[in-house]
Amino acid sequence: MTDAQDRANRWPITISIMLATVMNSLDTTIANVALPHIQGSVSASQDQITWVLTSYIVAAAIMTPMTGWLADRIGRKRLFLISIGGFTLASMLCGAATSLPEIVGFRLLQGLFGAALIPLSQAVLLDINPPEKHGQAMAIWGAGAILGPILGPAIGGWLTQQASWRWVFLINLPVGVMAFLGVLVFISADRETKAKPFDFLGFFSLIAFIGGLQLILDRGPGLDWFASTEVWVYLLVMLGAAWVFIAHTLTAKTPFFDRALAADRNFVTASVFGFFIGILLFSTMALLPPMMQGLMGYPVLTSGLVSMPRGVGSFIAMFAVGQLVGRVDTRLILVTGLSISCVSLWQMIHFDLSMGATPFMISGFIQGLGIGLLFVPLSTLAFATIPAHLRPEGSSLYTLIRNMGSAVGISIMQALVVANTQTMHGALAAHIVPADPVVQADLAGRFDLSSVTGLQALNGEITRQATMIAYIDDFKLMLIITIACMPMLLLMRPAKRQPGGHVAIEVD
Repeated sequence: MTDAQDRANRWPITISIMLATVMNSLDTTIANVALPHIQGSVSASQDQITWVLTSYIVAAAIMTPMTGWLADRIGRKRLFLISIGGFTLASMLCGAATSLPEIVGFRLLQGLFGAALIPLSQAVLLDINPPEKHGQAMAIWGAGAILGPILGPAIGGWLTQQASWRWVFLINLPVGVMAFLGVLVFISADRETKAKPFDFLGFFSLIAFIGGLQLILDRGPGLDWFASTEVWVYLLVMLGAAWVFIAHTLTAKTPFFDRALAADRNFVTASVFGFFIGILLFSTMALLPPMMQGLMGYPVLTSGLVSMPRGVGSFIAMFAVGQLVGRVDTRLILVTGLSISCVSLWQMIHFDLSMGATPFMISGFIQGLGIGLLFVPLSTLAFATIPAHLRPEGSSLYTLIRNMGSAVGISIMQALVVANTQTMHGALAAHIVPADPVVQADLAGRFDLSSVTGLQALNGEITRQATMIAYIDDFKLMLIITIACMPMLLLMRPAKRQPGGHVAIEVD
């Protein structure tokens, strides 16, 4: 890239790459609320329809680590154009799909082409902005990256209700065309670069590790975890792949990820921190919609709209923190964000089945503020001491780790809801004996305990109460994780303010 030309076109480039970022991040959640409609349209079973989601996630996870190598191999601009064009075309094909194999295959293509969009957009923003504006640049990028998952359910619900499930994919077409044209016109031509040899052993061992881990978390609950031979196979594959990847990375001449990234304390600490932030943000977003729809009886669109204050809080926090980075100690911003997140989770553990929508909206807004104060400082800190030529690799690795946190968190939290619901159902049911006069007096007028229908209704209410307790237990666990993250701040190098607003990171 030509630095002077790209910096002169900073705003058109920013708009173009943010369109691509929002388009990609929307697709992480926009299809969730439309799954029942898609299932009926393509005549799929409940187990089969989940591949519409998992195919996208798996493909994106596989391709994300390749972003740095591909950017060096074919050029950043070319890769950007291929990714946007391929993602847009795959979205159109998803909207036109008429069978389950078609939509799963096209979602797979979406993930493959879309994986590079987030890390590339982040790297380009850092390159076209001077160091003193990196905080603001990361605020813009973070807003786009976080906006999609937050607004996706609401937009998906509205499109599905007002038009058809196909429009949750077709909406990407105009956005993708504008992003493609913007990148084509405003970003300068790629410089001649020499890509390092591709590390196939490192790549495939990393993919085997990710695949083994995710299969354990996804299949484990239904197979009774380690009582199943299949889960043990996944565990052995995961451990073997992890050993091969680590050993190979430490000894290879050109490993898949440059060893210099692991030597940067800020990058490593911020990446680990980002793993847990992924758990906190996306686990909550995955738990609340089914909770609102299944337990509170909210329509799909209503549950999405009730979730929108979280987005408002995130926007306010992100644009405010863009002005704070470089002026306030980064660790102070992070501890403030964690503390605010603790307040929101404390509110969530007091949810009950008789409440209205207000507690959802207030706690969501507060959590949005807290998460918004975390994303930008972490992104800025992660790349503060990394050389420019390592940013594509660093961006892909940082994105991969955060997405792993999201996937692991969602799988664990949902598995805990299922397991704890069963446990609490047994505990609650043990205290309700229909023949007990006290129980009969307490439940009189609400359930006819002398009929099968009445007993079924009572069992349904017990299940409902048990499920609510299980959700609250998840929120308690997330609160504990948030508090446990705070000591990690001591491992981060404090940012120093220099004349002119520059930020320097202390080095050992």
